[in-house]
Amino acid sequence: MDTLAVVLEAPEKLALSRLDLLAPGAEDVVVDVEFSGISTGTERLLFTGRMPNFPGMGYPLVPGYESVGRVVEAGAQAKRRLGERVFVPGSRCFAPRDGQAVRGLFGGAARRLIVPAARAVQVDDALGADGVLLALAATAQHAIAAGGVMPDLIVGHGVLGRLIARLVVAAGGPPPVVWEQDPRRADGAQGYDVRTPDGDERRDYRCICDVSGDSGLLDTLIQRLAAGGEIVLAGFYSAPLSFAFPPAFMREARIRVAAEWREPDLAAVQSLLAEGRLRLDGLVTHRSDYAQAAEAYRTAFEDPLCLKMVLDWRNCR
Repeated sequence: MDTLAVVLEAPEKLALSRLDLLAPGAEDVVVDVEFSGISTGTERLLFTGRMPNFPGMGYPLVPGYESVGRVVEAGAQAKRRLGERVFVPGSRCFAPRDGQAVRGLFGGAARRLIVPAARAVQVDDALGADGVLLALAATAQHAIAAGGVMPDLIVGHGVLGRLIARLVVAAGGPPPVVWEQDPRRADGAQGYDVRTPDGDERRDYRCICDVSGDSGLLDTLIQRLAAGGEIVLAGFYSAPLSFAFPPAFMREARIRVAAEWREPDLAAVQSLLAEGRLRLDGLVTHRSDYAQAAEAYRTAFEDPLCLKMVLDWRNCR
């Protein structure tokens, strides 16, 4: 069994390659991918070669952790999953190529994937391509779930910032303020306010959630905190973070790092979607056929109007 996959051969070098797949086991399912999303955070760092060294890092690699498709085959202990439409948060199913390992970090940008059935999350057919957003929605939920106070300021109006704002509203929290410097990204708010930092004089935010990935922003955010306030770092930062101690000391500021989503976060998001309290519409702004993957990745990383790019694999054979 093989697949066509997006392969980062080296930084800035992307290709579509046919890869052999490892044999599926009794608890595995084979998924024919319909759509895969492109992350402008972690995948941009992989593409540019700026990703910090993580376990499993190295090239060549198959990126992607936002895939939706249909279960077409299943092992003996996973037969009940046949025919289901599922979300797959990546895979490590690729066989070595010419004696060299092809790393699955995160391994979702391919036409066909093999994953343990437990990692294939059933999704509603009605979601369509929006289903690729489940991982980001769960990431947003994870960022706010561990705190005692809902964010009242969110920094960045990209997909993750919008999802966090929508989740705060869905949870019944006070509508947050979202900072966005680029006027082209100011539209699309659903029940919350978007403004520039210069247009905001508040200095009493109880919880600031930063999804900008800007490692030089901490001093600015600390100055906007109320006493005892918290900053949640929900972006991904390739450079070291630092801050001046006296302002943080005076406010007794807390800084929390939000890591990867967990299964309860995904379950919470699915429940909100089923109840109609959370919507994913308007976040997938661009689609591209799989054959134009190289151009699609460039657009996702370079076009500020591109919130989420989705590759369409349905015509791939």
